[in-house]
Parts: sequence; structure tokens; C-alpha cells
Amino acid sequence: MDKARLSAEITSAMREKDRTRLSILRLVKNEIDTKEKESGAEVSAEEVVGALKKVLKQTGETLEGSEKAGTDEQRTALLREQVAILEGYLPAQVSGPALEAIVERVVAEHGISEKRDMGRAIGLVVAECGGNCDKAEVARLVGGRLG
Repeated sequence: MDKARLSAEITSAMREKDRTRLSILRLVKNEIDTKEKESGAEVSAEEVVGALKKVLKQTGETLEGSEKAGTDEQRTALLREQVAILEGYLPAQVSGPALEAIVERVVAEHGISEKRDMGRAIGLVVAECGGNCDKAEVARLVGGRLG
């Protein structure tokens, strides 16, 4: 997703009077605007995805807290919906056999065979996936391969 598509999605949400989608997309836009002010340059598509991930993480953490508290079901339902909306805009996560294949290839190509190189292997796999993978899962797979 790039900045132009985000603006189009915000406009669409306004026309459809979809307040939930509009509010969460505006949070992402605010995050992007802040990055642009800090850097003085226009953000790239990767930075837009980064902003989406940041807002998703924050919203997910708020959702967890709301679920644990268990006091406001309406707010919890809204947060669940916002998380689902954000996940819909993110690229598909690499997982399962595809992720295992990437781990195998990276470990073999770079000659990684010891646990002390685990951090480097994880970094290489995450870079190979473009950041679209569960880092905990990558760590588990790399650890199993090296251990």
C-alpha cells in the first residue's frame, strides 16, 4: 500500500460512512504525517506498511488489555474490527512450508551451523520475507534447524 491508496481508502470510508474503518485509517495517516514531518521527505510504500504494522501492534495490545479487563464488550468488539481491517491492508504473511523452505535455503546458503549465528540467520530470513513473517516463528524454525 502506498500513500495515495491510503488516501483513496480514507475517502472511500468517508463516502460509505464506515466510521470504524475511517478512524483506524486516520490513525495510520497521522503516523505517516508524523514520519514525513520528522524526515522532511515523502514516505515510501514500505514506510506506509511500517506505519500500518505499528498501528496494528498498538491496537492489538490495546485489544489484549481490553479482553483481559473484560469490562467493555462494545470497545473490545470495535478493537477486534479495527485489527481485522488493518490486517486486510497488510501483505500476506509468509508462513508454513514456504517459511520453512526460506529458512532451509538461507541457513544452507550462508553456511550457518552454530547457535551463536542464530541472530544473523533470523535477520537474513526476515529480510528475505520483506518483514512479512512472524519473527517468533522464524526464531523457532532457525533454532530447530541449528539445534
